[in-house]
Amino acid sequence: MVHAMLLRMELRHLRYFVAVAEALSFTMAAEKLRLAQPSLTRQVRNLENEIGVRLLDRTNNRVQLTEEGRRFLFDAKKLLALCAESVAAVQGINRGENSELNIGYVSNIHYGLLPATLGAFRKLYPRVALNLFDMTSAEQLHALAARKLDLGFVAAPLGKTGHSEPGPRKIDLGFVGLRPELSGHDLLSDCVAYDTILVALQAHHSLARKAKIKLSDLVPEFFISMSEKVHPGERKWLLDTCQDAGFTAKILQQCETELTAIQFVADGLGVALLPEQITKLPHEGAVFLPLSPPLRRESTIAWRADNPSQPLKDYIQIVRELSRGL
Repeated sequence: MVHAMLLRMELRHLRYFVAVAEALSFTMAAEKLRLAQPSLTRQVRNLENEIGVRLLDRTNNRVQLTEEGRRFLFDAKKLLALCAESVAAVQGINRGENSELNIGYVSNIHYGLLPATLGAFRKLYPRVALNLFDMTSAEQLHALAARKLDLGFVAAPLGKTGHSEPGPRKIDLGFVGLRPELSGHDLLSDCVAYDTILVALQAHHSLARKAKIKLSDLVPEFFISMSEKVHPGERKWLLDTCQDAGFTAKILQQCETELTAIQFVADGLGVALLPEQITKLPHEGAVFLPLSPPLRRESTIAWRADNPSQPLKDYIQIVRELSRGL
């Protein structure tokens, strides 16, 4: 019954009553509220008339709570606290707080950028939950399209080799091979780094003794490529890269993990072009050599164009700013 009554009155009446009940003085409560005492007295009396219950005893210039008043004080304070919490929550949502940011990354690409961006973001949004997911490039792109991720460090060749104009660009969904049911969504990408590409060779390969090699030295070799299923755009990137060097790559094997690619190289099944970060993985039986001229590939972040999240927008800006220093 008390809760039903609370719904019929204004919150300011509850605040006035709570102030008087806690101070047990209209004079002190009026000073605290910066309200004229006659007005405060009238508002509390209106509240009692509204609910039909006497909440305060006023005798001999003293104010005391009735039994009903003590119960009502408990409920009134609880309701005011709930309202304050609700207001703070919606204000936080408006500022982008009290939410979460879901970020995907590729574990074998040892980003120095990712930890730094997370620390900077935490200072800006201490109340936003950061959820990290170790996912392949393909898994990230599908999760972005399905709204399961806010941003992905996709580490995938989403376009042709070479430097591009600064700023976000739309991902060629046909190029990266998204499923037809997901390819109607606009995904944006931005280059945040350039990974140095090395040649992985069997340790006993005749070229392994060189300090540097040219791509054209690999014309007679079979290539090992990452699987399109897991690394969308990888095979086309490899073909385009070799084509730019004047020959067609002979792709013998495709594999889903970098460790498998290294093992295939160590077994003598072919050579592979892999990011420099991969050298941190075990690679017994294989060596990595730099190319001359150097070959670099974009390392990108990706997100949905229609994602309205302010934390996401600020995180993207953090990534851009910090990437310039690496």
